[in-house]
Amino acid sequence: MGEHGSGSSGARPDEARRHNRAALLRRLHVDGPCTRAVLAAELGLNRSTIKAVVDGLAESGVVTEAVPARRTGAGRPSLMVLPQPESAVVLAVDVRVEQVAMSMVGLGGQVIGRHSWNLRRSTRTPGEVITHVAESAQLLAEELAVTPSGAGISVPGVVRRDDGWVHEAPNLEWRDIALGARLAAVLRLPVQVANDAEMGALAEHVRGVAREVADLVYISADKGVGGGVISSGRPLRGTRGYVGELGHLVVRPGGRPCYCGSRGCWETEVGEAALCRALGMPEDTPRGVVVAELRSLETAPVPGPLDEFAEWLATGLVTVVNMMAPELVVLGDLFTALPPGVVGHVRTLVHERSLVSRAVGGTRIETSPLGRDAKLVGAAELAFEPVLGAV
Repeated sequence: MGEHGSGSSGARPDEARRHNRAALLRRLHVDGPCTRAVLAAELGLNRSTIKAVVDGLAESGVVTEAVPARRTGAGRPSLMVLPQPESAVVLAVDVRVEQVAMSMVGLGGQVIGRHSWNLRRSTRTPGEVITHVAESAQLLAEELAVTPSGAGISVPGVVRRDDGWVHEAPNLEWRDIALGARLAAVLRLPVQVANDAEMGALAEHVRGVAREVADLVYISADKGVGGGVISSGRPLRGTRGYVGELGHLVVRPGGRPCYCGSRGCWETEVGEAALCRALGMPEDTPRGVVVAELRSLETAPVPGPLDEFAEWLATGLVTVVNMMAPELVVLGDLFTALPPGVVGHVRTLVHERSLVSRAVGGTRIETSPLGRDAKLVGAAELAFEPVLGAV
């Protein structure tokens, strides 16, 4: 990044200051505290520019400077610049089929407070969810004595990113819902809504296993199966944001009917219902019971009860890898409970069967370290994108 403090780029001084301020805040928000010298080196700014920006942020209470808790080496330690979490707070909401989770997240990614509640058919309607989100957000903000500057919402459906219009969220039985506009009206905040798998990919890229990866695919399984893609360091979005329905790749022509209107979709072979069938359980088995059974299989050999499931998971992943050529595939949500032996078997199958994987020396396939929090983390980062430029 070039020197922005000198004015050599031709930008007006106030524009340059805003740019430098936003870049410095993003660096602290994503990567944590560091010294002024490190900020200058990483952002390509001279020391006087860094001093001006840090001093301005410190005066407004957005950052503070302190001696590091652990000292290394002799001599006077350099002060660390630390983001102040409560100086910029966002609301993150993850709408799932059976639960809604929300958190207040401060600058630097610190979770300040959480709340969640279960959904049933009667409380899963858009109106009920919107009302409960608004009421819970107000109570949480009052309890924590914070005022959020924006909100990010993760939804398991086809979402128009322009305005948060939910075209269809089949497992919620939602269709054509102006979720973004309705939530913005009741929350009185800027609101951004996105597909849940896209939020998972964003979370892994910013705070998970894919921090240093420019090309990745995030695949998650809940009731349905979805995918999010980061390409060349940026989210991949189709027309108006409609992208990521990887669960509806047809892997078994003439297979089980899918609610999308097709048959043999990948989701029908590796979604939660398919996993229950593979384990010999009813398709409506509670999530906790399914996860406990998977944990009990951690030392089971492969082939085993999940052998066919692993075949179908690998079959879809081969297509995804051949089509997207990612450096990393992250398996999220329910897939994180798969026994390591099963994940290893899937990894081997993909490496053997994917031309692209062999060409790049073996596409990495890892489970998400963020688990069920991934989409909530992604929703917070979505909300922070515009906020960081306005702090």
